[in-house]
Amino acid sequence: MAVATLMAPLVVIAADGDSDRSHPVAFVKDSIITTKVKAKLAAAKLRTLAHVRVDTDRNGMVVLSGTTTTQEAADKAVAIATDTEGVTSVQSKIRIKKDD
Repeated sequence: MAVATLMAPLVVIAADGDSDRSHPVAFVKDSIITTKVKAKLAAAKLRTLAHVRVDTDRNGMVVLSGTTTTQEAADKAVAIATDTEGVTSVQSKIRIKKDD
């Protein structure tokens, strides 16, 4: 009885989450994919890719958003994400923003 009383707050906290993060294993998998894509973008050493954000859903779909200065950089980000293990599809919402 005492254990159940102590565990009740943990159950409530665990249930209070993002619906896409309903299972801890899915959340970890999403985080790993996002981290892999971000690391590859950083390794590409294109300054403009630093402004690209990466989100991954529980099915391995990656959404890229943010800005780049060229279409080539945006295409490179999509190619990098597509070539990452665990990614099932890539949606690009990257905008091209010319430097002023």
